[in-house]
Amino acid sequence: MAVQRYLEDFVPGQRFSGGTLTVEAEAIVAFARQFDPQPFHTDPATAETTFFKGLAASGWHTAALTMRMLVDSGIGIAWGIIGREIEQIGWPRPTRPGDRLRIESEVMEVRRSRSRPDMGTARLRTETLNQDDQVVQTMIAALIVPARAA
Repeated sequence: MAVQRYLEDFVPGQRFSGGTLTVEAEAIVAFARQFDPQPFHTDPATAETTFFKGLAASGWHTAALTMRMLVDSGIGIAWGIIGREIEQIGWPRPTRPGDRLRIESEVMEVRRSRSRPDMGTARLRTETLNQDDQVVQTMIAALIVPARAA
């Protein structure tokens, strides 16, 4: 049975890791054609002449891959990973074809809800890194987490 973590199981400083996913050029283009159809995401030849100087994944594609790695990371929140808020997201460098991504997450804060004591919020900072340990995405998210007892 998979780990089922509750609010009481999370503490600031606690870390979780996940990955590895390899990003294929075909997946970059397919995602972008559907959700972010700009030439630096959809056309490798044209992408060479753009700001990115080559094919780059949409930031939203990187975010979706990050979500997949979070789910697979073993964080095991009892209700699943339910986002209340993305407080910050950034892409300090592009995700490229062939990148092998992984995540490192750290619990920043845990707080029980005053109005709903059966749940609370865990703030999580997640970095998505490539094979060279370069950060391709940073994210701070507030997640809804059930409590064992009110």
